[in-house]
Amino acid sequence: MNCKICASPSQKIFTKKVLYKYDVAYFQCPSCDFGQTEEPYWLDEAYISSMNLSDTGVMLRSERMSKITTSLICLFFKTRGQFLDYAGGFGAYVRTMRDIGFDFYWADPYTKNELARGFDGSLDRKYDIVTTFESFEHFKDPLPEIEKILALTDTIIFTTDPVPANPIPKDWWYIAPEHGQHVAFHSRKSLAFTAKKYGMRYYYTANVHILTKKKLNPLGALFLKLPFSKHMLYAAYFIFTPFLKSKSVSDMNSFYIKDNRS
Repeated sequence: MNCKICASPSQKIFTKKVLYKYDVAYFQCPSCDFGQTEEPYWLDEAYISSMNLSDTGVMLRSERMSKITTSLICLFFKTRGQFLDYAGGFGAYVRTMRDIGFDFYWADPYTKNELARGFDGSLDRKYDIVTTFESFEHFKDPLPEIEKILALTDTIIFTTDPVPANPIPKDWWYIAPEHGQHVAFHSRKSLAFTAKKYGMRYYYTANVHILTKKKLNPLGALFLKLPFSKHMLYAAYFIFTPFLKSKSVSDMNSFYIKDNRS
């Protein structure tokens, strides 16, 4: 089986029981360290519900990433741009980002937009930044999926846990065989390879990654490499938010005006 990122021959590293019944082989590339399952024939069953029961941290993740993304945008990008959350789930993150003051929109073909209704984003236009959290590990065909996102933007901010070693430990929690939705496991090397393939630059802090055509200033790039930079970004949110104007009231008023006109 060849690596789905760099096309080098991958090596089988172990077998695990997926969905408590399927013996599934896992492979890892010796060149870029990308991990993948055998062709995932069980995905229809794994996605009977788009939100798996074990993802109990979805709301906490939304809250944390809203703060970290706020700091990243304020430090490195335009705050008055237009943004899209790709694979946005129920819309909690988009609603939070609009409440903070960013012009964020939602897109997710598999989940109903419950919390950011009225702010569905078009996939036929460009955005300043696309965010997508805990989605890269779900991509059966990683490069075509990444290309879909790159058609929308020159900057992707995303989360996925990088593989801890080569070979990947069989008991690594991120494999998550109980729900069977994780089929692609990126390394820093595989993400750097992907960035180079598409003429992008790659930056990261912990499990937060940036693929962008923009060159960050050297001090900013160095800051992201600090051991606790992710926590510092979280804390910096409280410095930046006083300078942002929440869209909570203006969004509410826009719907109020529409209702009265109708």
